[in-house]
Amino acid sequence: MPKPSSLVQGQTRPGFSTLAVHAGESRQKLGDSITDPIICASTYTFESTQAVIDFIEQKLPREEYGRYGNPGERVVERKLAQLEGGEEAILYSSGMAAIVGLLMSKLNAGDEVIFFDECYHRSREFCSKHLSRFGVVTRQVPACDYRAMEAAITPNTRLLVSESPTNPHLSVVDLEQFAAIGKDHEIDTLIDATLATPYNLRPLDFGVDFVLHSATKYLAGHNDLLAGVIIGARDKLEPVRKLRGILGAINSPHNIYLLERGLKTFELRMQRHNENGLRVAQFLESHPRVERVYYPGLASHAYHDVARRTMTGFGGLVTFLVRDADWRQTADVVDAAQVARIAPSLGGAETLIEQPLVMSYYECSPEDRRRFGIPDNMIRLACGLENAEDLIADLRQALDA
Repeated sequence: MPKPSSLVQGQTRPGFSTLAVHAGESRQKLGDSITDPIICASTYTFESTQAVIDFIEQKLPREEYGRYGNPGERVVERKLAQLEGGEEAILYSSGMAAIVGLLMSKLNAGDEVIFFDECYHRSREFCSKHLSRFGVVTRQVPACDYRAMEAAITPNTRLLVSESPTNPHLSVVDLEQFAAIGKDHEIDTLIDATLATPYNLRPLDFGVDFVLHSATKYLAGHNDLLAGVIIGARDKLEPVRKLRGILGAINSPHNIYLLERGLKTFELRMQRHNENGLRVAQFLESHPRVERVYYPGLASHAYHDVARRTMTGFGGLVTFLVRDADWRQTADVVDAAQVARIAPSLGGAETLIEQPLVMSYYECSPEDRRRFGIPDNMIRLACGLENAEDLIADLRQALDA
């Protein structure tokens, strides 16, 4: 297997797009192709028995069986690690597979994990309904309440978890405080930075131990694949990779190729997502039919100062409340959108719109929705790569309809 070459001799860190295009790749590839090939192999051959022994004893950097890795996967993992500033990255079949892989590798019966309560509902469901069956305790404390998080720590606590920004409220964690709590109590910390991406936020720089991304979103960027990644220190991730090899939560060679291709334009896409998100948020804040806008780039946002201090941009996700609207009137606004498509997810080229009550919390009781902060009049908009003027015009007509 060819080794990846350094990008620029004497330069400590190339620019972001240079990393996105070249990091992790060999300069000269198989077949002299400029792109990495798609290698569709479930198993890899050895030339002799001694070659197998050398592979085992010397831990040679080559593949053995498809469940343990793919040459294209290694390229993407190196690229993602460099973009995030981490030593190692492990690619998974989805973002949920990534967080499940980390939790299953770190937690045993009797252990405890603490979440800030503004978290992806499926992450919450996995912990409360499934990890609990194996004797793992999950505690939830109010988002960005660091005293509550520290007070919830017990001798059995093994992991502190949060998103930043959170979904859909876009609260921004003070990563220095969050990481310091973990360090003070010798507990590992995990930040799901899917909404920020490494372009806008690099939690490892603040002392966080693990970073999670649903690479399905901004990293891939085209709404055409599922992938997840965990990034951190090599020694901490070694048991995580070994468990992935047992569980088999790997990605397909074609998805790996699409993810690598998507990353080539990552910085350019994030610049447009950031621009569209801010302009749309500013428009919504000024519209008389909008009660409240959640967007960390706005001065009115509760965590704007933290966001300005820790983030270089604020992403394309905007959440807002329709003034004096019940759930049906809110749905009418969603249905009136013509450019935005009704769908879950975010981070792709197409702008997506949804009503969290219907899309993610329809089967929850009104009491649970109130507890999770999901009012009937909430809309989540994931700005894509269209022109901001067209997105604003579409929202204007939908709100005025």
